[in-house]
Amino acid sequence: MAAGVDPSVEPAVDLRTDERDEYMPAVPAAGRFPWWRQRPSWKRVTFAVIVILAVYYLVTLFQVVKTGRSDGARPADAIVVLGAAQYDGRPSPQLAARLDHVLVLWEDGLAPAVMVTGGKRPGDRFTEAEASSRYLIERGVPAAAILSEDVGRTTFESLDIVAAQLVVRGLGEVILVTDPYHAHRSRLIAHQVGIRAHVSPTPTSVVRGWASVRRHAMEAAGVSAGRLVGFERLSGLTS
Repeated sequence: MAAGVDPSVEPAVDLRTDERDEYMPAVPAAGRFPWWRQRPSWKRVTFAVIVILAVYYLVTLFQVVKTGRSDGARPADAIVVLGAAQYDGRPSPQLAARLDHVLVLWEDGLAPAVMVTGGKRPGDRFTEAEASSRYLIERGVPAAAILSEDVGRTTFESLDIVAAQLVVRGLGEVILVTDPYHAHRSRLIAHQVGIRAHVSPTPTSVVRGWASVRRHAMEAAGVSAGRLVGFERLSGLTS
């Protein structure tokens, strides 16, 4: 026993060591909390945003491809064909493929009227609608059965005008004809402007191979953006 120490006196407890060590929970070292309790860093947030956007784009791409491979043709009040390039009154191969599909639907008796669409580019003598109308009449569609929208320069503009014309003429459901890669966006825009549309993509599109892959990828990007900011706002950037 050390000299000068009274054995009857209980030694004091050092609260800074014994009691704290016994009663205070241990604090994990930095970075050892479960991931759901850790404060998110900018790197984690950025990574999460990238993953979400990538999944969103891939889902949209799947929808673009699926719609382009589906044929929703059914009896309707009119067939609406979306315009494409024309060369001095003669439809481009892409537009001709769409019109050829219109002829098949017309001959099957799915609708009593056809509405051609599309304005003209600076310097053109004819509109896309005029070129389409002439092509159909030459192949047996009566001129009286053809309606025309010859002002629109984009898909949104054309379908917005078509929607107004359908209301005036008392027409309801339509069959929308375009290229497979363009089908999903066209249907979304049609529904947005109030058209009850069933899409029937042309099976003879001239956009094939890597050009088709590129167009599908671009369409998926356009649809992804259009759903977020509105298709009308993007109409100047896409056809």
